[in-house]
Amino acid sequence: METVRTISDMKLLRQRLAEPVGFVPTMGFLHEGHLSLIRRARSENRHVIVSIFVNPTQFGPEEDFDSYPRDTERDLTLLKQEKADVVFMPEPEKIYPPGACTWVEVEGLTEMLEGISRPGHFRGVATVVTKLFNIIEPTYAYFGQKDAQQARVIRKMAEDLFMNLEIIVCPTIREPDGLAMSSRNFYLKGKERKAALILYKSLQLAQSLWNRGERHAGKIRGEIVSLIESEPLARIGYVSVADTETLQEIEEEIEYEALLSMAVKVGKPRLLDSIVLSGSA
Repeated sequence: METVRTISDMKLLRQRLAEPVGFVPTMGFLHEGHLSLIRRARSENRHVIVSIFVNPTQFGPEEDFDSYPRDTERDLTLLKQEKADVVFMPEPEKIYPPGACTWVEVEGLTEMLEGISRPGHFRGVATVVTKLFNIIEPTYAYFGQKDAQQARVIRKMAEDLFMNLEIIVCPTIREPDGLAMSSRNFYLKGKERKAALILYKSLQLAQSLWNRGERHAGKIRGEIVSLIESEPLARIGYVSVADTETLQEIEEEIEYEALLSMAVKVGKPRLLDSIVLSGSA
């Protein structure tokens, strides 16, 4: 496994790698969710590149950039065990050199859900992912379904900019009790960890309602909100029942399928989770 820290070295190394090349972008502090993406990439490509880069431009002024959990030594051990070929670990000043003033924005999809409470977040995500794609030139890039809006934004960005790669969105990986794996779960302490299960319970309730034939988006949304509000430690950011492509809210009957997504703050971390409601009852 090679560890690369400069853009020029990464580009030189990339020229020597045979196609196809799979890429998994991460902010480090790896967990089983990341490792599942790497295994998927490993199974579908000749070579796998993983980036570790805590991207400063996707954090707001009151967010946790400085305290975001980091453990590079452990990350590198895990990546070696998973047989990643290359780890790209650039410094922020390499990705955002002095004088850099170009940004990538995906309009529409970023103006709702996370985009409302985190202005500028998706601009930072789209910009850094574009830079990483340009440096690494992957054949396939792998993302998790848990961050459903992010995955949709990146897929749309790749389509609109005619990027020569395919975005692969993989299923959410969960703890044994159902909590979606996230680096920010590290912040959950004591009662907060138990309270965080309200997200998974909400998804289970939505799936149960769907399986019983409920198709009215407003009723499903209302049931989920009521359940989350029953947990004293949970504070709702949003609960959304939306079109899977446009992310526009559905207010009446769901015709084919819908993305149920939510952001809920429990203690310090803002937790995200989602499922797609689809199929017949």
